[in-house]
Amino acid sequence: MANPNGENTKKGRRGGLGRGLEALLEDNEPLFAGAEAKDGIQELRLSDIEPNRKQARKQFEETALAELADSIAKHGLIEPVIVRKKENGYYELIAGERRWRASRLAGLQTVPAIVKDWTDEQASLVSLVENLQREDLNPVEEANGYKDLIDRFSLTQEQVAEQVGKSRSQVANLLRILRLPDDILSLVKEGKLSYGHVRALLSLEETHSKAELTDLALKCVEGEWSVRQLENFARLSKQPVKKRVDHPVTADYYRKLERRISDSVGRKASIRRSADGASGRLQLAFSSPKDLETLIRSLCGNDFFEEE
Repeated sequence: MANPNGENTKKGRRGGLGRGLEALLEDNEPLFAGAEAKDGIQELRLSDIEPNRKQARKQFEETALAELADSIAKHGLIEPVIVRKKENGYYELIAGERRWRASRLAGLQTVPAIVKDWTDEQASLVSLVENLQREDLNPVEEANGYKDLIDRFSLTQEQVAEQVGKSRSQVANLLRILRLPDDILSLVKEGKLSYGHVRALLSLEETHSKAELTDLALKCVEGEWSVRQLENFARLSKQPVKKRVDHPVTADYYRKLERRISDSVGRKASIRRSADGASGRLQLAFSSPKDLETLIRSLCGNDFFEEE
């Protein structure tokens, strides 16, 4: 569902947050003197706000950003950004970078903002979780965000799942994609490979090298393979190859071969082996010159006797 500024929202999403994070988001009282505040919201100059360099989201789709900018130009920015004040006098964005970018495109000079007095750890946690709850992150950005929560805040996969409102298995599956080569992850970030393609590639980790997986990913892009096509390839490639059964080389074995050849070509066949059994001749009988021509044509093609 989209709000008047074109932002994607999801009903009940806040319910997935941990109580500690909810408590951080509940207090909207202005904490700094300066701009006039109403209901905890201040008007801040866009030029005084800096983006958070550590947020999960790294790419912003230009068309969607332009559409949001058009909406903001018509209706203003409905949902305030969340910031905290820095020692240098500027404000650091904690939540709402997409709205901040679109407001700049729309030509706004100021935006409504909620200023929070949060520590580095609190700000980082809220920023990460807020971005991870968005629906337009690509799978690599999402996976890196989960990894940041685990590495920087010593959270378990279960705790991460609680914070972002997803199941532990969803978080675990996203984290797995970071094991793939960087070239494949780049294709995902560029939108050339879907998460479905990635999951199919992950199923081949044990049987294919990283170089082979990369080559396969490129084939998917160049050949425009669907997820179903890649899944079928993965399933077939994992099936065990039937090993050839070597029959014992005995006189009885050769007699059986002679009978099968005779039945197949409709004429007597005989196998003559050398003394060591390593080589020999296959003889096929013919009953007349015409029958010989028929035999040769069946072996070499109907145009065998045509003049050049």
